[in-house]
Amino acid sequence: MPHPYVLLSAAVSLDGYLDDTGPERLLLSGPEDFDRVDEVRASADAILVGAGTIRADNPRLLVNAPERRAARTAGGRPAYPLKVTVSGSGDLDPAARFWHTGGAKVLYTTGKGAERARAHGLAADVVPLGAELDWRRLLTHLYDVYGVRRLMVEGGGLIHTQLLTQGLADELQLVLAPLFVGDPDAARLFGPGTYQGGRLRLLETRPIGDVVLMRYEPTAPGAGPLPVAADHHWLALACERARRCPPSKTAFSVGAVVVAADGTELARGHSREGGDPVVHAEEAALARIDPADPRLTTATMYSSLEPCARRASRPVSCARLILDAGVRRVVTAWREPDTFVTGADGSGVLTAEGALVVVLPEHEEAAEAPNGHLIGG
Repeated sequence: MPHPYVLLSAAVSLDGYLDDTGPERLLLSGPEDFDRVDEVRASADAILVGAGTIRADNPRLLVNAPERRAARTAGGRPAYPLKVTVSGSGDLDPAARFWHTGGAKVLYTTGKGAERARAHGLAADVVPLGAELDWRRLLTHLYDVYGVRRLMVEGGGLIHTQLLTQGLADELQLVLAPLFVGDPDAARLFGPGTYQGGRLRLLETRPIGDVVLMRYEPTAPGAGPLPVAADHHWLALACERARRCPPSKTAFSVGAVVVAADGTELARGHSREGGDPVVHAEEAALARIDPADPRLTTATMYSSLEPCARRASRPVSCARLILDAGVRRVVTAWREPDTFVTGADGSGVLTAEGALVVVLPEHEEAAEAPNGHLIGG
């Protein structure tokens, strides 16, 4: 199900600590970076912190600049983003500043935690998620019920770790401060866990005063039926490739990208590229890869439209080409309509031979866009 763009934001020491063990909060950033964080907050629909952060730091999580609040209201948004916290126990101090500053608040908790939170009289919507906290369910609820499209997560380390290990973080904004903590009892940014493989992609690096901002996005595809953030990034790229197709009145415009399990892009393609009027996107992409490449068996094929099951222009369908290449995971945005082939079911061909097909309908509009003249859009 759709969920917000999840941005993790944190500042750490050179040795990876979020704080020291002193009685006062360790200030890792300076005024210039605090202003940048204020700007990022103003861009978000919601800001999330864990219960531990509320207990330890007693944050307000406000947009401090009046001009940024004014810009939000001028754009039809509330002056402050929705403030969100997560607590399995629901045992939170009702006097904490989190509840009494800024705009609306929501607490996600368990069934038992909801009873405790309501007994405390917390000034927030209280949403029980069941016996345990479920991040996918939480994010979908934020998207569907509160209209959150961009979520900024400011900690703590456990929440950052959970979102990254579950493949739910779209971006990491990390500020590196020029100091050391060195205390093994202090809080670290990331804990142990089963992280996705591969290297993250560096989006930006920028000095801000005496700290350095680094922005990264994950690249490794998912390995099963549940999509991860990188699946959305790669499928969006496939949809963008579809816009490059030469126009046609007799064939769909499709984009495709093949990505190895470690997040390495192996190839990309689009319909009718290179002057070939009948080449399909998946076919064009696979043609660029050595058939003996061992990475194909664990790669993911991203295609804006489900791979074809039958075609008149060539003897082998794209679904067959994918299976013959050894690829066993396909992520697509749009099931093929009956415009040219009645009962087209490339997904069925793939799954019948053991491939996994993941459909992300939130990208369907982007996939359909270059084909509006064919489907009446």
